[in-house]
Amino acid sequence: MASATTLLETLGNLERDSFLSLLSNLIGESIHVQNNPPELIPQEDRVVKHVLNSLLPFSTTTGGGPLILNHVTYFPGRGNLIVEYPGTVPGKILSFVGCHMDVVTADPKDWDFDPFSLSIDGDKLRGRGTTDCLGHVALVTELMRKLGETKPDLKSTVVAVFIANEESGVVTGVGIDALVQHGLLNKLKEGPMFWIDVADKQPCIGTAGMIAWKLHVTGKPFHSGLTDKAINPLELAMDAIKEIQLQFYRDFPPHPREQVYGFPIPSTMKPTQWSYPGGGINQIPGECTISGDFSMKDAMKKLQEYVDDINDNIQKLESRGPVSKYVLLDEKLRGRLTLTFDEVLPGVACDLNSRGFHVLCKATEEVVGHVKPFSVTGSLPLIRELQDEGFDVQSCGYGLMETYHAKNEYCLFTDMSQGYQVLGSIIAQLEN
Repeated sequence: MASATTLLETLGNLERDSFLSLLSNLIGESIHVQNNPPELIPQEDRVVKHVLNSLLPFSTTTGGGPLILNHVTYFPGRGNLIVEYPGTVPGKILSFVGCHMDVVTADPKDWDFDPFSLSIDGDKLRGRGTTDCLGHVALVTELMRKLGETKPDLKSTVVAVFIANEESGVVTGVGIDALVQHGLLNKLKEGPMFWIDVADKQPCIGTAGMIAWKLHVTGKPFHSGLTDKAINPLELAMDAIKEIQLQFYRDFPPHPREQVYGFPIPSTMKPTQWSYPGGGINQIPGECTISGDFSMKDAMKKLQEYVDDINDNIQKLESRGPVSKYVLLDEKLRGRLTLTFDEVLPGVACDLNSRGFHVLCKATEEVVGHVKPFSVTGSLPLIRELQDEGFDVQSCGYGLMETYHAKNEYCLFTDMSQGYQVLGSIIAQLEN
């Protein structure tokens, strides 16, 4: 069996010309893999084609090597690709997943360069998908190509899974959810799984959940010059949200393990959108809706209790000025709040006792020079779904967080090169 040192020497460094050639082809397809249904439906097989061109010469399909390629498609043109380098010990396995072949949208008018073609500015590799996530597709493809080309004698089976449909949850049954449902990834539960789709070269060990809410506020419309005849839903909404937020932060203070996981902020509950039916500037509307999100599923029951309490005691809610009121006694009218919940995205806490976590940290420290695991208050629901199915998922990535989903997206070749070395180190450590 190959020693760790021998294996790392065999894998060598990320080959710049080969990587850039592949990445150029992938970014050239980014205009066709934008994911924003129903207007933009990605055709991920356009990316699969280039990955296969790199790997087929070293595959069992052509007889040129040991790589086992499985192109799995549930919708026309929207394929996934599972690549396997077989090891010699049954049940000993590790996997790199999460490299998705769709991208978020880009408007060329907003960019300083063409988002749909790769441009190089020194160390910067520029274009939509360089950080998220076509750069990682190219990176992991190069790693699997090197394994297939050099054929090191490994105990561990190494599997790479390139997936469709990560950027939108509107359509399901296309990507990794379908692969799991059909049992095609079951054997990956026997070893650590590394989700390669975050950024900044450090282990990402946690994400926040996200629950969308809407607070519909009913008042009474009237002429703004006769404020005492109205129940102003805009004022009621503002006062109610303030009371709800105060109670939320009293009931849900920062959790002690937030520092362990490196979350930058605690759980939050905040408004993000406001709408009302419209009308003249001198008309108090009869209703409005505030929407927002919060990050704790356990808080759903509490939020409803807050709203129920305000409705039951709305006459006690602090109002604004001498004639603003939320109850009109003469007309037996009361303002009212109605709370509803929409999308629920669960959070993630990676297993810090997992061997996968420990080898990722060691590899990062060796290659990058330091290791500082972090958490983000965004959401990665696919990772949580994999955890719930029994996979031991760790996450990392080698793009730049500051350019994620941003205009003028880019990554650094030096970061991707270090990512190649980290993944190689992970394989080598897990041989022991």
